[in-house]
Amino acid sequence: MPELSLGFWQNFGDNRSMDTQRAIVRYAFDQGVTHFDLANNYGPPYGSAETNFGHILGQDLAPYRDELFISTKAGWDMWPGPYGDHGSRKYLLASLDQSLRRTGLDYVDVFYSHRADPDTPLEETMGALDSAVRQGKALYVGVSSYSARRTAEAARILRELGTPLLIHQPSYSLLNRWIEESLLDTLEREGVGCIAFTALAQGLLTDKYLKGIPADSRMAGPDATLSRDQLTEQNLKHIRALNEIAQRRGQSLAQMALAWCLRDERITSVVVGASSVQQLQNSLGALDRTDFTTDELAQIDGHAVEGGVDLWRSSSSS
Repeated sequence: MPELSLGFWQNFGDNRSMDTQRAIVRYAFDQGVTHFDLANNYGPPYGSAETNFGHILGQDLAPYRDELFISTKAGWDMWPGPYGDHGSRKYLLASLDQSLRRTGLDYVDVFYSHRADPDTPLEETMGALDSAVRQGKALYVGVSSYSARRTAEAARILRELGTPLLIHQPSYSLLNRWIEESLLDTLEREGVGCIAFTALAQGLLTDKYLKGIPADSRMAGPDATLSRDQLTEQNLKHIRALNEIAQRRGQSLAQMALAWCLRDERITSVVVGASSVQQLQNSLGALDRTDFTTDELAQIDGHAVEGGVDLWRSSSSS
C-alpha cells in the first residue's frame, strides 16, 4: 500500500460537488495514491460514497483497475430491519454484494469487518470474510477497531480457515494512542498490517482550530460531526505546542501528525481525507519529511497525550 491512502468517510457523499470529488481522486492517483478506502455506509446518504466512487472509476480509472487497491467495510448500521446492522454472515455478505453493485466492481481488494459485534460469534463473522474470498468477491480480508485480544482470535480463526488476516484498521493519532498498549505488538506477532485512520483527530490536529471555530468546520452548524466539548483548553494547549514543534520542523501540524503516525514501521499506511485538492496536496507533503530526531520525539511525547478527542477505540475491550 502507499504510505498515505485516500479515505471516503467524509467529503464524498451527495452533499459534495462531483467535480471536486473527481478532481481529488484523479490527483490522488496521479500522485501514487493507489489505495481508496470505502465503507458501505459512507455518505451522506449511506452508500453514496461508493456510488460516487463508482462513477469516478468508470469515467477515469477503469483502465487502471489492476493498479488500484480498493477496500470496503461492513459492520455498522446500513439499512433498517433486523439484518442491517451486525456482524452476521447474512449482513456482511449481503452488504458486500450491495457495495459491488454501487461501485461497479467485480471484486474489492480488501473486505473489512468494520467492528467486532458482541452479539455475533466471532467464528461466524470470520467465516463470512472467508466466504467473500472464496466466492471471488474479495482478494483479502481485514478487521477494523477490534481489541488486541479479539484481533488475535480473528487471526487464529482465519488462519485455520485458510484466509489469512491481512490488515487491521484502527484509529490512531497524537491524541489517541490506544493501539500502542498491546494492539501493535499483537499485529506484529500475527504478521498483520496496520492502517491508521483519524490520524488528524477529525481536524483537531491541524491549524484550523487554533484561533477559534471556523464557520465551515466540522464543529460548526447544526449538522456538526465533531463536538465542541473536545476543544478544551487543555487540548488546545497541547495542540498549540505540537504546532510549534511542527513549525520548527518546517511542516504544518497536519503534516507532522501524519508523519508521526508513520514513524513506527508497524504502520503500513495512514488514511487521509480530503475536501479539496489543495488539502490533499498538504497531506501528501508529510512524506517530504518523515524522520524524527530523538529530541523531537521526546518533545512530542510531552504533548501527544490522550485528550478524549476520539471515540473510535476498539469496539470491544474484551
